[in-house]
This record gives sequence, structure tokens and C-alpha cells, in this order.
Amino acid sequence: MDTPGTKITPVILSGGAGTRLWPMSRTMRPKQLLSLTDDRSMLQLTAARTSDAAHFSPPLVVANAAHADEIERQLVNIGAPADALILEPTGRNTAPAIALAALAVPPETILLVMPSDHVIADVAAFHRAVTTALPLVEQGWMATFGIAPDAPETGYGYIREGAEIAPGAHKVDRFVEKPDLATAQSYLADGRYVWNGGIFMFRAGAYLAALRRFAPDIASATGAAMAAADRDGARIHPDKIAFTASPADSIDYAVMEKADQVAVVPVEMGWSDVGSWDALHAITGPDDAGNCHQGEVIALDTNNCLIRSDGPLVAAVGVSDLIVVATGDAVLVLPRGASQDVRRIVDELKRLRHSTLDQVR
Repeated sequence: MDTPGTKITPVILSGGAGTRLWPMSRTMRPKQLLSLTDDRSMLQLTAARTSDAAHFSPPLVVANAAHADEIERQLVNIGAPADALILEPTGRNTAPAIALAALAVPPETILLVMPSDHVIADVAAFHRAVTTALPLVEQGWMATFGIAPDAPETGYGYIREGAEIAPGAHKVDRFVEKPDLATAQSYLADGRYVWNGGIFMFRAGAYLAALRRFAPDIASATGAAMAAADRDGARIHPDKIAFTASPADSIDYAVMEKADQVAVVPVEMGWSDVGSWDALHAITGPDDAGNCHQGEVIALDTNNCLIRSDGPLVAAVGVSDLIVVATGDAVLVLPRGASQDVRRIVDELKRLRHSTLDQVR
């Protein structure tokens, strides 16, 4: 990676609950803190992508206060402690969360904003995309990274590429909501649409200026929250009353869809948001029978299944196309292809106020 004279500050967003991967992902131990695709957790993998001290400063992590101890432990264990751990008193979506990080550094700081729970298989390609975006960011552009689509995916938002403004970078023509299947197929055929992967890069001051222009209530509330923040070593606790007054909105809606100088860098880097058990099955190398399994599992005459256990032995005989996930206190069984229905289970558990949403046993 070539970023002469410039250091980039990673911002890792770790506030999500990851309930689509219940029962392994819980409120108190969400998916970014789990080891799902590697011996390291997803948070650790994210931090490791920007651990080269020649090009990156130590990360800023924006997180739920309940996870602070575990986040610190995991980052120290891989030799990548956070420069600051900004602990949200409540969730307000990505636009306010990123504002907290932007307010914690000098305005000229270049921020690389990354979700903590995504998979990037080709890290070198990711670094090349960051290098492509850097000169534009230094000129005041805000950049996002568009994932080259390989299927008509209906679960992602899309970005339509406009005119090329630099080698490998385009002006964003528009952001597009999650499409239906026919529309997604037309996007794939068109060739100018990429998935919105939720990774961004800009100067802190450029983001805050755009926020003041397009979402002044968020800018005001987050500014007040950081001005009155408590600090305990690397931990920053924004003022709860001020932060709670902020509207909840994503960076896409609040800023990126409205700003003028927004660039997209298309990249093929083996990306997945691991947003479901089906997605995990797709990126995990199956055996000869198409099965992916982890933990104590016996599978006989079983095909194309994802079977994982953090607790009891799971034995499967003569079944196909199932997702089976077992923990110490819950078992999930559903057909492959239907893992988005985990949301229905989570909604029912919320209605019942069931302990398996929160605690891990």
C-alpha cells in the first residue's frame, strides 16, 4: 500500500447487535465479537486490516458501553489497541456514531470508516482501493467503496457510478434502495451499479461540515455530547442527555446521498457483511457433501447443511439444506435460504422478553 506522507485513522463501528445470527450472536456478545470465519473475531479481523503502522494510525472504536471490556481485551490480544474507545450511551445509527469519532480528532484527519462485522477476503485489493481514494479525499471529496456485484442481490443497497473522476474512481450518480429481484437483475446487466458496502473515507472536517449542512440537529447534538464527555484513559463517554437528543439516521441518508463531492471506488475484494446464516454458509468452505460445520458435529448422509455448535453434540442423519445452530441454551433449525426469518424469531423473543436475546450461557 502506497500512502506517502499520509496516515489514515481507522474508525471501527462496533455498535451493532447482530441479531440475524441468533442464537450465537446476542445483545451482550454480538457477532463482531465472535469467531465466525477465522480463529480471530470479526472485530479483530477488521482491526488487523489496518494494523500497518506505516500507513495507519491506531483505530478509533465507536461501541456500546456494555462491550468495552471485551473490545479492549480483543484488540490488545492482537497488538492493536484502540487510540480511543468512544462509548455510545445509546444507539443512534451510523451518522451520529461517525460524528463522535470525527469530533475526537483534528479536522484534517483522514478517517477510514469500517463496520466491525464484515468479511474482506482480499485485503490487498482493499488497500489498493484505499490508495485510489486517498488523493480525492485529500482534495475534499468524501469516498465510499462499491462492492462489485456477482449476483442480483436484493438484500443490499446499490450505488450507480457516474463519470470517472480519477483512475479507478467515479462520481456517485445516485444511491439506490434495496431493489426487488427484477430490478437487481437489471442493475447487474447494466454494469454501472455496485453494492453499497458501508465503508467510507473522508477528512473529519469534511464530514462534519456536510453534517452541519444536511443534518444540523445531529451535528449540534453530537457536538454537545463530545464537549461534555467524560474521559477515562482511552475511553470517552459522550454526554448521555446531549447524545440522546440526536436524531437517529444512517450516514447514507443524512450525508452521502445529499452531498455533492461524493466518489465511489469499485472494488472486488471478497466482501460479505455476513448478514445471515446463509451468507456464512456461502463464504465458508464446504466439505465434499456441501456441509459446513463447526464444533462437535456428526453428519451422516447429510448434504448442503450449515451445522454449528458451541455446546452439545449435534448429530444429523439423512437431511439436506438445513441450518442448525446450537448453543448452551438455544437451538435454531430452519431451511437454507430462509435464514432472514431469524428476524421473526428475534421479534418473538423480544415480545416474550426471553433471556436468550441478551445473555450467553
